[in-house]
Amino acid sequence: MTVIGVDGHKRTHTLVAVDELGRFQDELTVPATAAGHGRALLWIGRYGPQVLVAVEDCRHLTRRFEADLLTAGHQVVRVHTRLMAGARRSARERSKSDPIDAEAVARAALREPDLPRAALDGPAREVKLLADYRSQLVQQRTKVTNRLLWFLHELDPELGPV
Repeated sequence: MTVIGVDGHKRTHTLVAVDELGRFQDELTVPATAAGHGRALLWIGRYGPQVLVAVEDCRHLTRRFEADLLTAGHQVVRVHTRLMAGARRSARERSKSDPIDAEAVARAALREPDLPRAALDGPAREVKLLADYRSQLVQQRTKVTNRLLWFLHELDPELGPV
């Protein structure tokens, strides 16, 4: 089975494929866009249906890519950054780069069988986003109202804040 390690960033995602023994096979860097995700899915497809995709656990950077991977039917696990540190320390190359990090993610996934599985976000996430946005709007409205009341108080102390 091939494991694909993903090092996700704001603008790019770097993918590295390793075999079941952790040997490097290939790498790819794509933009963190829908088109880039499509290229990555085509590249991952070369390794057949039995592919495990291991993503560095930075959900704010990789949430959309994870969703595209899951929609395409791939198994996706999340690798905590402290787990990849050990894989990086044991690597032959002693530097830090996106391909090295992606390879460390893949090797950590091979080493750790019980990593958390990614799942598509359901309606609960959408409700949370809406509730958070409503809370922000209420805070903004309160702030503007208070400023207006203080300006009125400055103009005429009789109209002061209530």
